[in-house]
Amino acid sequence: METLTRENNGRRTRQSEGFITPPASVSEIADAYTLELEMPGVSKDGLDISVENNELSIIGRRSNPQIEGTIVHRESRQQNYRRTFEIDPSIDTGKISARINQGVVTLTLPKAEEVKPRKITVS
Repeated sequence: METLTRENNGRRTRQSEGFITPPASVSEIADAYTLELEMPGVSKDGLDISVENNELSIIGRRSNPQIEGTIVHRESRQQNYRRTFEIDPSIDTGKISARINQGVVTLTLPKAEEVKPRKITVS
C-alpha cells in the first residue's frame, strides 16, 4: 500500500508501507525474562504476537484516527511496528504471556523447568 506524505519542505512524495523497529528492553528474574517494547498508538486489538521455529514475532498496528482538514506539519510517524527475536530453547514458549499498557507491550517469557535453578537437599 502506498501513502502520500508531505515532508517538511512541502514537497509530496510516495512511500510504501513500512515498519518501525520499536525500542526494546529485556530483564531477567529467577524464573523468567521480561521483554518490554514501546509501541505508542497501538491498542490490544492491533497486536499480533506469535512464536514459530524458535522465533518470537511482535507486530503492532497503529490505530490512526481520521484527521479532518489538511495536515500542515507532522513529526510522528504513521508506520506500524515490527520486531523479531530468536528464542532460546530454555524459554517455555507455551507459557509466554503479554499485556499492553499505555503503549508499552510487556511479554513474560518463563524459563523452562529444566533450566530453572533448584536447591539440592543434602541428606
